[in-house]
Amino acid sequence: MTAKKPAVKAAKPMLNLPRFRKVGPRYVVTNDHGAYAFLDEDQLQTLVTGRVKPGTAMFDELAAKGFLVSDTNLDDVAADYDRKVAFLHRGPVLHIMVVTLRCNEVCKYCHASRANMKETETDMSIPTAEKVVEMAMRSPSDTLTIEFQGGEPLANWDTVKHVVEYGSTLAKQRGKRVMFSLVSNLSLMDDEKLAYLIEHRVQISTSLDGPKDLHDKNRYLAKSSAYDKTVEWMARINQAYVDAGLDPRLYHVEALATITREHLGRAKDLVDEYVKQGCRAVFLRPLNPFGFAKNTEGMVGYMGDDFLKFYDEALNYILELNRQGVEILERLAAIFLTKILTPDDPNYLDIRSPCGAGIGQIAYNYDGSIFTCDEGRMVYQMGDEVFKIGTVNTMTLRDVVTHDTVKSIAMASTLDSIPGCATCAYKPYCGTCPVYNYTEQGNIFPQNATNQRCVIYMGVQDRLFARLMGEDEQVKDIFRRWVEVKDRPEYMHDGRRMQQGF
Repeated sequence: MTAKKPAVKAAKPMLNLPRFRKVGPRYVVTNDHGAYAFLDEDQLQTLVTGRVKPGTAMFDELAAKGFLVSDTNLDDVAADYDRKVAFLHRGPVLHIMVVTLRCNEVCKYCHASRANMKETETDMSIPTAEKVVEMAMRSPSDTLTIEFQGGEPLANWDTVKHVVEYGSTLAKQRGKRVMFSLVSNLSLMDDEKLAYLIEHRVQISTSLDGPKDLHDKNRYLAKSSAYDKTVEWMARINQAYVDAGLDPRLYHVEALATITREHLGRAKDLVDEYVKQGCRAVFLRPLNPFGFAKNTEGMVGYMGDDFLKFYDEALNYILELNRQGVEILERLAAIFLTKILTPDDPNYLDIRSPCGAGIGQIAYNYDGSIFTCDEGRMVYQMGDEVFKIGTVNTMTLRDVVTHDTVKSIAMASTLDSIPGCATCAYKPYCGTCPVYNYTEQGNIFPQNATNQRCVIYMGVQDRLFARLMGEDEQVKDIFRRWVEVKDRPEYMHDGRRMQQGF
């Protein structure tokens, strides 16, 4: 008679380090791979003291979301985490080319420290532009974005055209997909330039700061109205996409608003202007303390709580418009919601851990000098070289991504090592900007107790989770629509581009 083998007792599930924050009546509880749960105080105590009983609904939910880890779900939890940080393996995907510092508009908050239109010595030469493109093409990523910035990039049109053609040729030779993006105030646009940009599928972005009085107060254009030029060309560009047979729901001018003190109390006016101009998204971007904006901060700046009050008004109104069938999303919310509601990270380089400086994006000044990011270049234009890496004439891509400054920024933006961030419930969805921290607080590591960007990002996420915790299913459906991924293959040269939102 064979003796029975003793039954193997199942190992007790391990607690996957939860982080929590009280939002309204309950706690938002999260883990490293971005899963979340809403628990009341008794449930939270039960979780953190290891008293969740198998067979209960609470146990099943927390095990399914990876808060309780055992042999049955360990591989799934690891795979979820790997997917969330997949951006770390891609290398620099965004290459920002400042093709000129010249600009014909004068903006109160100018981050680029513009030059006047006569200073052609601030134009990027074609040989320098080719070296930038060649460096970008050495990235391990098979998909790249080359973004034309300024100044006003249309002021150096010949270099823009050459980069589009040279970059497309190199992409074909090296089996890469490349998207070209132009950030312009549109005032130097003409029919010839527009036809070229449409033909070559260059994505066009602009700034729209609200109705005419707001826009023109922030952005001065001599002998004309900056607002009139912007909205005229937005309409013409959008019509050109339609004439080219492209779906206007996917192909249209992207616009963002830089929120200054002038905007406070006028959230509805701003959103109405975006709807009026046919925009399907508005990016409510907090003011950055770089370039001219640093010198005029007392005039155009505000504190984080001021921004959040404005943001509340704007988000409430945007959601109400969506309830009425008007499709418009708020881009900052959509970025956070993609991290919260989907298994993927949208790789928005300013809000990830570590940030994208040097390892996800590189900025190239008009003279070929290389910076960790566009914000680092802006600090250089203010007279501080701390974020300058070198030049395209003397460096390889490997030299850039392994530079000591890039390593330091990666450490300073890895949230696991930052007091306050490491234990924050929003760590899986958030990020810090070492350039902002350096400019505002004198250290690339944030001092979160007084960090206004932390106030804003935490406040925005509080507001999103409060709505996800609530009972308004229509709002949750709207949020789910905001994170839908839609294909825009026409923007990709030799490939496809996935874009978020409407």
